[in-house]
Amino acid sequence: METRRLDGRLLANQIQEQLKEEIANLPHQPHLAVILVGNNPASMVYVQMKRKVADKIGIQITVHNFPDSVSTEALVQFISVLNNDPSVDGILAQQPLPKQVDTNAVIEAVSPQKDVDGLTSKNQGGLMTGYPTLLPCTPQGCLRLIHQARQNLAGLNAVVVGRSRLVGRPMAQLLLNENCTVAQAHSHTQNLMEICAKADILVSATGVKGLITRDFVKEGAIVIDVGISKTEDGHIAGDVDAESVMGRAGWLTPVPGGVGPMTVTMIMSNMINIVKHEF
Repeated sequence: METRRLDGRLLANQIQEQLKEEIANLPHQPHLAVILVGNNPASMVYVQMKRKVADKIGIQITVHNFPDSVSTEALVQFISVLNNDPSVDGILAQQPLPKQVDTNAVIEAVSPQKDVDGLTSKNQGGLMTGYPTLLPCTPQGCLRLIHQARQNLAGLNAVVVGRSRLVGRPMAQLLLNENCTVAQAHSHTQNLMEICAKADILVSATGVKGLITRDFVKEGAIVIDVGISKTEDGHIAGDVDAESVMGRAGWLTPVPGGVGPMTVTMIMSNMINIVKHEF
């Protein structure tokens, strides 16, 4: 069978044009504050991507740089200042943070009303209980891509490989909210291949290169590859061995060019929701 490409860049560009129109009608220009710690090359690239999209659609973005040696206390104190700054609508701390920094403490320091990443306990709890909330951006983007393949997901079997706060756990909940039957797999899961092979929707977010091969994929399944890792020659690879699943998966996101552009776009969508108080 033919495996169709779920093009994240194409969909992201379409959504960005819609967001640009919405921003033009807002009472003020949204302002996103980004905290960037150190000189991690990947983090710098991701922040630059955010700046590029923000500039394109009309969101003001300010990047606050901190040295690698920064303490948890210093970051939390600075976030408190941003929380109390009425000119700042959204706050994002670019991850990963250095080892000496308590990432959870930094996440929880952000006001839930300015939590553009949707990672605070209040916003994640809202997702779990059905309360209007700011949703995590990568799972949001994944769901939008899944809906490109199929609108009604009710009754489908979904498997999410990975259980991180950033992707895996909220992704499973979003699919549950779509009335899927959801299995959550992780590093201690036994018979992973057997579980994945039953999935109508398979989302992998582990960062383990080539983990998902042909035998893991049900014929015709929608496969979303969230994983990012580097090959020995410096290229970007995903969790899915794309070559082996071609002709078996019904739909597949490329790496790069699949989930990544959608994540950035959903950050900008959350910024609009913050300004409009639509959560």
